[in-house]
Amino acid sequence: MKHRFLFPVFLLFLGVISCNSHKEIKILRLAHGLDTQHPVHKAMVILGERLEEKSGGKLKLRIYPSAQLGGERETLELLQIGSLDITKVSAAVLENFIPEYKVFSVPYLFRNKEHSFQVFDGEIGQELLNKGNKFRLRGLTFYDAGSRSFYTKENPINSPKDLEGLKIRVQKSNMAVAMVNDLGGAPTPISYGELYTALQQGVVDGAENNLPSFYTSKHYEVCKYYSMDQHTAVPDVLLIGLDTWEILTEQQKKWLQEATAESTVAQRKLWAASEKESLEEIKKAGVNVIYPDIEPFEEKTKVIINMFKEQPEMLELIKKIKATK
Repeated sequence: MKHRFLFPVFLLFLGVISCNSHKEIKILRLAHGLDTQHPVHKAMVILGERLEEKSGGKLKLRIYPSAQLGGERETLELLQIGSLDITKVSAAVLENFIPEYKVFSVPYLFRNKEHSFQVFDGEIGQELLNKGNKFRLRGLTFYDAGSRSFYTKENPINSPKDLEGLKIRVQKSNMAVAMVNDLGGAPTPISYGELYTALQQGVVDGAENNLPSFYTSKHYEVCKYYSMDQHTAVPDVLLIGLDTWEILTEQQKKWLQEATAESTVAQRKLWAASEKESLEEIKKAGVNVIYPDIEPFEEKTKVIINMFKEQPEMLELIKKIKATK
């Protein structure tokens, strides 16, 4: 356990040495838990390319993919103490640090993808990105993470009744736990990096995620049923540690913001292409893709709103999102 902790710290130490040995060049270290074939990773590669172009090589990005520096919670904590510069996490994990992000785990919050983009790119999205400042986590942008649906090993999910008694892996999110409970399943929080083995060994009966993650993680090798109930559209969030942000010059901040905006546009195109490819590939691999009636899932998860009955600010936020056109 000790040695596993020392290796990521050693990598970060090397990054610091690299920065100090070329004082005219600043290297920002970005860590995340995704595979290098994932469209979100590819968008972050584009971010690095744009950043280097705009700065004339004075500001660069060094990416540590595949949870090299820890899971999402660990990378957020590294940002807070200034030991890492940038990370990408799911908004569902971020809710444990910034409570307002719980809103994105409300089932069937968005009418469609266009509605979600209007929220992410508008005033509501910017307000949420700014909420992290007091937690030393400054939001940069929202990356599209599609819709999350259930996938299972043994039996298809055609209705909420089919989830009864099943152990379903969820993110470490109180909202995700509540949703699976409401649908009759047994929510089981497990880190993403450990999920393939957990599925293989029967620790859980299934999980829920978007199509590209289901495909790039190779979970389709174990789970042969993917049910398009599309219960949530939880975005990924790119964040920079406030310590890092505050030492950047105004010019460096401008370069980073421009490069981030361009990577967001590219990411959404990559995501759309990846969703199409992922669906085709999992079908080729023998996965049975089910398109259930969504109404029973929506009906059973309406009670989740009761979690906010004593939080009027959250109820108002949900109302504002639903009213966005």
